[in-house]
Amino acid sequence: MTTVAANPNILLVNVDLASAAAEAAALYTEANPKSLERHRSAAESMPGGNTRTVLFFSPYPLCFVRGEGARLWDVDGHEYVDFLGEYTAGLYGHSHPVITDAIRRALDAGIALGGHTPHEAVLAAAIKSRFASVDLMRFCNSGTEANLLALSAARLFTKRDKILAFAGGYHGSVLSFPFTAPPGGTINVPLPVILAPYNDLAATEALIAANAKDLAAIIIEPMLGGGGCIQAAPEFLAALRRACDRHGIVLIFDEVMTSRLSPGGLQQLRGIRPDLTSFGKYLGGGLPTGAFGGRADIMERFDPRRPDAVAHAGTFNNNVLTMAAGVAGLTRVYTPEAAVALNRSGDALRERLNELIRRRGARAVVSGCGSMMNVHPGIDRQPRTPADIAKIPGPLRDIFHFDMLTRGIHVARRGMINLSLPMTGHDFDRMAGAFDEFLSARAGLLAEAAGASRR
Repeated sequence: MTTVAANPNILLVNVDLASAAAEAAALYTEANPKSLERHRSAAESMPGGNTRTVLFFSPYPLCFVRGEGARLWDVDGHEYVDFLGEYTAGLYGHSHPVITDAIRRALDAGIALGGHTPHEAVLAAAIKSRFASVDLMRFCNSGTEANLLALSAARLFTKRDKILAFAGGYHGSVLSFPFTAPPGGTINVPLPVILAPYNDLAATEALIAANAKDLAAIIIEPMLGGGGCIQAAPEFLAALRRACDRHGIVLIFDEVMTSRLSPGGLQQLRGIRPDLTSFGKYLGGGLPTGAFGGRADIMERFDPRRPDAVAHAGTFNNNVLTMAAGVAGLTRVYTPEAAVALNRSGDALRERLNELIRRRGARAVVSGCGSMMNVHPGIDRQPRTPADIAKIPGPLRDIFHFDMLTRGIHVARRGMINLSLPMTGHDFDRMAGAFDEFLSARAGLLAEAAGASRR
């Protein structure tokens, strides 16, 4: 048995994964009775008390009531350092003064004006100046919409129907291609999609060659977000670019998450220019947003001045709150210099966590790039494909999640970590300390899971 440093009165049972996971869940339940009450009440009007699947975890999720800077407080009064960062959308932290001031000014001027405002053009120009691949762009309300519209634009432009995507990729709530199929399936839109193996160049090139005359687009996350922060190899992305050029296929980079990884996104770091890019998450300053843009010859079909213009509607595409917050965030807060600094901090933290793993000889790895990363307990090496993390036992992920919550660190149940601008060196120290305690307390379970994953 071991103890939790944050509370030495708590003894941890490490007999086996199932017993340890059950104990961790029981300790969580004991510590969070008011969140349980809120969950039960919510379940009376929403299925499972939930309206966003990723936020749910068993036995029930936390209910947060306040956020400030890089901190969160739940209904039971616990304080957490927010290392989840709203799945990358929380880049600015909670209630950044520049953002909140921009929102208040927009509120004072009226929020549903039913016409063009100055904000959308300023935000579009700011995004275009940062992303060299964007000649023209349009806004929408989510990353899901952005990807649907980018794919529709590619099909319209090429006069082809099929899409090539990658197993393990996530492009929105109706464009989800998990490596391991969920029990209830997905609710994907009925697009003709061919799935290729991520980072497998030979297999992907064979699929492209066999379907080239019917392929409108290849859509890829240059680093899987929901799929575990697994980077696409630079040579893999370069080969996709060449294949698309050769066959007249539109290459779409889904940078809804990864656009934060440099001033010009992961495409800038990799030196590869996609034909279209989809955006979302933090670009609205923490408010709902989405955008897509790219080559002028593709995007100009949305020009309403054209006789053959394609309509693109959306009541809140240019809503003043999102546009004002987005302008303030991208031009005054997440400047190119701030982007470089935050992602350097992320690289340093990821290396620090991996060094702790090496020092303890533990079976775990932290993957990712810049300010996005993912802890993978129970595997020995950096994952290259979703298959590399598919064998991690669910109970081990649960144990990591609950252990970190017990230590006041909020991360995703799947182990995802995203930095925000208000974080300090003290926050990184807390994360490293909590992670080191996890490695020490759960060393036997990590070794057991590593052995199972190799069988």
